[in-house]
Formats: sequence, C-alpha cells, structure tokens
Amino acid sequence: MNSLDGVMVIGLTGQTGAGKSTVSRIFSDNGFAVINADNIARKVVEKGSKCLEEIADFFGKGVVTEDKTLDRKALAGIVFSDKTKLETLNTIIYPYITGEILRRIRECSENGEKLILLDAPTLFESRADDFCEIIISVLADPEVRKKRIIVRDGLTPDQAQKRMNSQLDEDFFESHSDYIIHNNGKLDTVNRISKEVSDKIRELYNIREHSAVKCCK
Repeated sequence: MNSLDGVMVIGLTGQTGAGKSTVSRIFSDNGFAVINADNIARKVVEKGSKCLEEIADFFGKGVVTEDKTLDRKALAGIVFSDKTKLETLNTIIYPYITGEILRRIRECSENGEKLILLDAPTLFESRADDFCEIIISVLADPEVRKKRIIVRDGLTPDQAQKRMNSQLDEDFFESHSDYIIHNNGKLDTVNRISKEVSDKIRELYNIREHSAVKCCK
C-alpha cells in the first residue's frame, strides 16, 4: 500500500489482448489520473539509458539496433521463447520501472491528483501491486485475445500464443483482484461496467477521506 497522504492508487492489469486500454480511458474520462506502465517501460530503455546498457550486456549487442536503440523484435524473439530469459529481463527492467512509477505517483499527488490509476500489464510480476489499494483485472476469452494481439502487434498465431503463454493464468487474476471486468467485444457493456467500477471506487475514496477528516477533529 502507498504511504502518501490522501492518495489512492488503483492497479489496472490483466491478460495481453484483453483490452485494458478501453477501461483505462473510462477511468481517465471519470477524472482519474492515469500512469501508463507501458509508456514507462519504453522510457526506461531509451537510447543511452542505464537499463538498455544492462540489457545489452546480458542479451548481447544483437538486441540493439545500429542507431543504439532497443531492437524490440529481436529481444521479444529471445525472451518469449525462453521463460528463464524472460525472468532475467524482468529482473533487469522492473526496478527502473518501479522507481519511475513511484516518482510519477508523487508528482500526481503534488499536483493535487489523488485518485490514480496505474495501468500495468505486469502489475503482479513487477510487485507494483504493493503500491495499490484496489486491483482491477481485465480478462477475455483466449481466442478473442489472440486475434487482437495478431492485429495489434502484427504477430503470427504462434508468436501471439507464446506471449499469451508467458503470462499469469486467468485463475491467478481472479484470485488476486478486487474487481474483474470481462471484455469480449461488447464495448457498451465494458464502458458501462468500467464507469460503475470507477464511480464505486470514487465513492470508497470519498468515504475514506471523510472518515480521516472526522478522526482528526
């Protein structure tokens, strides 16, 4: 749990291809500050970064392009075919991601943004769930997810399946989440449920803060 006064961090996670971005957008429209861990993951491996240097030291210069940027396709080809190497990559990159997440949470708090949605596909793996008071997971049927991943990332069916296999299973998400949102393609339903969940969390936050104020009087 985070220790910043008056701040509530909500973790949004789920399976690849489940459609977290739809849920994240609804929370943003409902006044939540959104921290996108995917964007942070790209930032920490930018050209010249210490994190990219560590990745290249372990996986070799083949994962760095001629212009000294990360070759994501080459790295993905390595780690999504070898669970041990994926775990090693996570060990390298997660501390950088976690540090930047904490910095942004503080920044949001200083700017008066107290309801924060942390959109993180690897929320549990990176232990970023430790910062969160509430966890929301977005799930979808395997075939729906595979089709989305193939279209979104331009992968072959085999490559898409390997990415799916590298993640935690549905049972894990269901047992470690406060809310589950299923997103199999009915956009109106997903939007409605996401709005209901965001309203409920805002209500819980207001009750908590009101109680805190009363206790201090």
